[in-house]
Amino acid sequence: MLLALALASIPLWAPRFWIYIATQALIFAIFAMSLDLLVGYAGLPSFGHAAFYGVGAYACALLALGHVDGLVPLLLAGMLGAGAAALPIGALSLRTSGIYFLMLTLAFAQMLWGLAVNWTSLTRGTDGLIGIPRPALPGLDTLNVSLYDRGPFFFLCLLVAIAVFVVLESLVRSPFGKTLEGIRENDRRMRALGFPTFRYRLAAFVLAGMVAGIAGSLAAMSNGFATPDLLYWTVSGLALIAVVVGGTRSFIGPALGAFLVLFAQLGLSTYIDRWELALGALFIAFVLFLPRGLVGLVRRA
Repeated sequence: MLLALALASIPLWAPRFWIYIATQALIFAIFAMSLDLLVGYAGLPSFGHAAFYGVGAYACALLALGHVDGLVPLLLAGMLGAGAAALPIGALSLRTSGIYFLMLTLAFAQMLWGLAVNWTSLTRGTDGLIGIPRPALPGLDTLNVSLYDRGPFFFLCLLVAIAVFVVLESLVRSPFGKTLEGIRENDRRMRALGFPTFRYRLAAFVLAGMVAGIAGSLAAMSNGFATPDLLYWTVSGLALIAVVVGGTRSFIGPALGAFLVLFAQLGLSTYIDRWELALGALFIAFVLFLPRGLVGLVRRA
């Protein structure tokens, strides 16, 4: 609650640039929380989660450029588009486990990246889809409030992030979430007890992809474009770093990790040419000295 209030106060005192950065961090936090559903609770370390982030952005962009003006349809387009992509990818990838699952998800994500680069008639290749308008919310026009302003769009992303957090927390505390944890700990024993473990994992994979699609939709609205870079493996890597740095099995952890990674990336890239090396060193330091992430540090304190 205190964290939400602190974030809500940002548009009241921060310059426009920092409001934009905080908005990007909120979107990235939604993406990181979706990945933690797989890594932390289902025990599925995916390295191709950016596929659903990018698909969500493209689905939202295509609908918005088709003159569909409505927040709910655009978010639903990203969510359902990403879910439709996650279903076959998950059905095939989940037939493997461990490093093979990780590499297979990476391969599928790179295939979608290649499709986005080469299907120029739909995606416009490396240029991407540009000029994506932000939706209008009924009733706000009369109050002279527009989502093109930094403040209102920031509050929209904050509300979506809180809603995603509440839904995911409720999900993992439900019997479905407890079953996922049991499958993560001992898949063979859960199958012996009669649980269809493949279906549970596939459901978690699709749900995580749909949440990533929501984040992709917000990213497309915020930046006004959708490019193949959103599907690239480095985006998956940054999200995985955010999850590990923040701490798995706690959605507040990946959200905090997303803020730390984004602000560290911004600060390091400003002063250091090879900022990727410094970010990698930060990641290694967390793995070695804070294996439970920021959340583990707070709990221990």
